[in-house]
Amino acid sequence: MERVNELAKSKAAVIFAKSSDCMCHSIKTLFYDLGASPAVYEIDRDPRGREIETALQRLGCKPTVPAIFIGGKFVGSAKDVLAAHLTGSLKDMLIAAKAIWF
Repeated sequence: MERVNELAKSKAAVIFAKSSDCMCHSIKTLFYDLGASPAVYEIDRDPRGREIETALQRLGCKPTVPAIFIGGKFVGSAKDVLAAHLTGSLKDMLIAAKAIWF
C-alpha cells in the first residue's frame, strides 16, 4: 500500500494501468487530449506489479485498472473518470492539481 501511495503522489495525475487493456488506453488518451501528461505505471510490466494490484484491490478498485489518482487522491476507475469528464469536473480536478493550466 505504501508503494501505491508514493507513486500516486509522484505527479499531479497518475494512472495505474495494464499495457494491453483497452480502457487503460482510453483513459490515457483522454488525459493526453485534455493536455495532461500523467505518470503511467503499467503494473503488468512492473516486477512488483502483483503487490501494486493487491494494494489497488484493498483501495476498492474493481477492476484494479485503470486506477486514477489526481493530486495524490484516488479518483476511481474508468467509469468514475468518464463520469467526471462528462460533468466537466475532471478538467476542474486536473486544473486544481496543476496537471493542466488554463
